[in-house]
Amino acid sequence: MSNVRVRFAPSPTGPLHIGGVRTALFNYLFAKKHNGTFVLRIEDTDQNRYVVNAEQYVIDALNWCGISPDETIGKNEKFGPYRQSERKEIYKKYAQELIDSGNAYYAFDSAEDLDRERKGHEEKGKTFIYNWHNREKGRLINSLILSADEVKKRIENGDKYVVRFKSPEGETLEMNDIIRGKINIDTNVLDDKILFKSDGMPTYHLANIVDDHLMEISHVIRGEEWLPSMALHVLLYRAFGWSAPEFAHLPLILKPTGKGKLSKRDGDKLGFPVFPLAYTNEQKDEVSRGFKEDGYFSEAVINFLAFLGWNPGTEQELFSLDELISSFDLSRVNKAGARFDPDKTKWFNQQYLQSKSDEELAELFAKELNVILNDSEESQPMRSFDFAQYDKKYITKVVSLIKERATFVSDFWNLSKFFFVAPTEYDTKASKKQWKEATPQIMKDLIDVLKLIENFESQNIETIVKGWLTKNELGFGKVMPPFRLALVGAMSGPHLFDIADMIGKEETIMRIETAVKKLS
Repeated sequence: MSNVRVRFAPSPTGPLHIGGVRTALFNYLFAKKHNGTFVLRIEDTDQNRYVVNAEQYVIDALNWCGISPDETIGKNEKFGPYRQSERKEIYKKYAQELIDSGNAYYAFDSAEDLDRERKGHEEKGKTFIYNWHNREKGRLINSLILSADEVKKRIENGDKYVVRFKSPEGETLEMNDIIRGKINIDTNVLDDKILFKSDGMPTYHLANIVDDHLMEISHVIRGEEWLPSMALHVLLYRAFGWSAPEFAHLPLILKPTGKGKLSKRDGDKLGFPVFPLAYTNEQKDEVSRGFKEDGYFSEAVINFLAFLGWNPGTEQELFSLDELISSFDLSRVNKAGARFDPDKTKWFNQQYLQSKSDEELAELFAKELNVILNDSEESQPMRSFDFAQYDKKYITKVVSLIKERATFVSDFWNLSKFFFVAPTEYDTKASKKQWKEATPQIMKDLIDVLKLIENFESQNIETIVKGWLTKNELGFGKVMPPFRLALVGAMSGPHLFDIADMIGKEETIMRIETAVKKLS
């Protein structure tokens, strides 16, 4: 496949939904698979809904996901400008070309005129469609029934108008979609869509077609919601005498229930993000959560998004970006909607977390420890860390002991806080069950044993303590649970003697002494 050029063309009307990210991803994978070019174009023709920081949000989101465009604003501007609002004169020229060729016309109907027609049709049990049925009957005011002089006069007088596409009558339009196959449309049911407005701004339909042609887009890969527009777009290409690109319409991303399109409300209700990055809506004074801020790795987000509507045809689920590029094929994209599964997204993140080295995770965890131990009201750490030159070895060891139970790096603190601060309270249920009348004396005896251990390493501590248990015919159940409770504050955590080894003899003994005082 030669000279593949694809584009992602979002509207800057708010944060980028993960459905949009999935569309960008599939475009990116297709381009890279075929040594092509991935273009980012900003479709900002709807100035009423324009949001100032939305454009930068899109760029930041794609960069975080690792799918940066090859061409866009300020980058390899071979076919710029890449903002539609800066291309108005281009669209005006092509709108006039359609009028001159008889494929479009001026329409001067007011909102009241159209509303009257709509109500009149409804009273007869019909649906109003502005097309061949009525465009030349005299009730609608357009250049198909007005003289050229009248049209010119109206425009010169500043009358409001739109330019409508003249949909053909009595034709079966045959089209092809890479994902959905052959599609036939009866042109009699198509309405004459507005292409251009008197304020000098084009609608999506005209701008989209003109830009895709001028930017030499070879494949249009977009969401299923644009499938009803495909006929108009194919007809526009034909009207201009241009070759149309190949089309591929991606399936919807559905709610976790599988019913309906996934929305921000679903995320708010069920407690998961639907945006790649957190987004602040200053007008509504609200912040929408993002996958990045919720602790997801960008690689995990890309991996699970790839599986929303596509499958590789194998049992493999974990793919690097390079592996996705190599495996991706539009023929394996499903027609049916893809259900978003919040638990599966967490599973992907957990898999990526487990695959990272202890050293890399320790670097990430250290950033959180900086905040937790230096800026919060948590108990002061039991050992002094210089977080400019933090104790990498210690934190890395902590991570190695607890990471298998974590899904996010943000889970590390609750799984490991006892490695950094002594417990200030003890699990109530565990205390009642494990701290018996004889426990204080047994713990005091354990302290005496621990004080005599010179090589305070996990295996040696375990050997000596177990030997003491055997010699004194003490059951594990009488010693180990309260010992753990003293060190951790709960019946959780990794191997008990690893904990003792990590925090050291002095801290271990001090924690047991504190537990004896507080729980006895």
